[in-house]
Amino acid sequence: MAQQTVTKDDFESMLLDSFVDNDAAEGTVVRGKVVAIEKDLAIIDVGLKTEGRVPLKEFGQAFRDGQITVGSEVEVYVDRVENAMGEAVLSREKARREESWVKLEEKYNANERVEGTIFNQVKGGFTVDLEGAVAFLPRSQVDIRPIRDIAPLMNVPQPFQILKMDKRRGNIVVSRRAILEESRAEQRSEIVQQLEEGQVVDGVVKNITDYGAFVDLGGIDGLLHVTDIAWRRVNHPSEVLTIGETIKVQIVRINHESHRISLGMKQLQADPWEGIEAKYPIGAKFSGRVTNITDYGAFVELEPGIEGLIHVSEMSWTKKNVHPGKIVSTSQEVDVVVLEVDPDKRRISLGLKQTLQNPWEAFAEKNPIGSTIEGEVKNKTEFGLFIGLEGDVDGMVHLSDLDWQKSGEVALDDYNRGDMVKAKVLDVDVEKERISLGIKQLAADDLAESSSAGGEAGGIKKNAVVTTEVVDVNDGGIEVRIADSEVTAFIRRADLSRDRNDQRPERFAKGDKVDARVTQYDRKTGRIQLSIKALEIAEEKEAVAAYGSSDSGASLGDILGAALKGRDEK
Repeated sequence: MAQQTVTKDDFESMLLDSFVDNDAAEGTVVRGKVVAIEKDLAIIDVGLKTEGRVPLKEFGQAFRDGQITVGSEVEVYVDRVENAMGEAVLSREKARREESWVKLEEKYNANERVEGTIFNQVKGGFTVDLEGAVAFLPRSQVDIRPIRDIAPLMNVPQPFQILKMDKRRGNIVVSRRAILEESRAEQRSEIVQQLEEGQVVDGVVKNITDYGAFVDLGGIDGLLHVTDIAWRRVNHPSEVLTIGETIKVQIVRINHESHRISLGMKQLQADPWEGIEAKYPIGAKFSGRVTNITDYGAFVELEPGIEGLIHVSEMSWTKKNVHPGKIVSTSQEVDVVVLEVDPDKRRISLGLKQTLQNPWEAFAEKNPIGSTIEGEVKNKTEFGLFIGLEGDVDGMVHLSDLDWQKSGEVALDDYNRGDMVKAKVLDVDVEKERISLGIKQLAADDLAESSSAGGEAGGIKKNAVVTTEVVDVNDGGIEVRIADSEVTAFIRRADLSRDRNDQRPERFAKGDKVDARVTQYDRKTGRIQLSIKALEIAEEKEAVAAYGSSDSGASLGDILGAALKGRDEK
């Protein structure tokens, strides 16, 4: 046989062909044959110049099942045709990944489920084997609700939903929760179709929250709101329910779009608000238990399911602007009076202070006007003193009722908080909760006694004429002191003269002697009211009666002149 001569051109052509074949093989999946097994490596011939080595563990379950033997045909990924040791670099995992990526992309685009196995736990979640491709399963996508033990789910083939794929980065994100929610939605839809509003069913308490409890109705959950557990106030569902307990509930409302079901327990019991007005008439007194305290009042349970509100304004006769928690406490038994009942709004207004006697009424009964009391100065203000009285009420001494001789502002300086003082009761207004007191009126008692002894000439009684001395002048009138006494009174501007032009306080000066008529004198309170105008009118009437009439032909001036002359002659 003649020896074939290989020229330089032939060698160069063959070399270029080998480079082309090698380039075409790299980065692709090829089929090869296992020619040997050495320890944990499979020697695979893929038709290149040299064989490649692939770790047996990359064949996964096939290796464990004994399916990989000498002569087995397998598909591998060619990373490199030849490495530094002259061997082909092959990978079974990358081959499986390439195969899987193609299939997975098709299912992802078609929104189909994929089969996978959770095989490892990593930060933030788990890794899933999708027939060779490794995907990430976030912890939040494992189940509908957080689960503590994932061991039963490991290494178990199960369906997943692909949420995201990025082949360039080799990232796949899957969800097991989406599969469960889809199955659950189908199941919920079937169950909801079988339920009706008003239907009574049995359920199991699945979860308890601050606002209610979730009840399993056999594949679908319904919400039992805390306000629908009982007619009475339930502060927290755990007071009545326990997880795992079987309860009977009524379906109150069904939302067929969202599959939300509202449940009720109290609806299975009689409504305690029926006939409420007859049971709790206005003005009637009842006992109850304080269930809740707020800034604006306290709620009192009169019977299970019936609560009334004691508004803060109805809690105490005397304690104003005090938080209800300082008057009553939770769980305290109290007596209350029904003030108002509104069955439509399911509201009852209650009063706590109405169970006690009005302290102003009690004070008025015990201390009639004109009586003398003693109390402690609680406060000084720009308009008078506040005196603490029996029954935790206050009485007020106005500046004008402090002293006969001193002005109110000056007299006020004579008193300090804590001083014990005596005063006369001038007035009690129960509705306005006001008690008027006077200190200077105590001094008027002596004047009244001396006036009685002195007869009409010097006596102080209604319609009597008294001589006074001007002690002060201001825009509102003049302050005068009755002669031969320490009693002062104030003559208002309107009472200074019958003639409006003469109703000017500046006509008078300190020290002037002025006659005035007593238009009001209360012996009990010591209050005196004087009027110059009333004296002038009275004198005119007397003059007309004594010296002339409308038929005499005399003028009013003549009559008054005669009257004045007659008075002077006397």
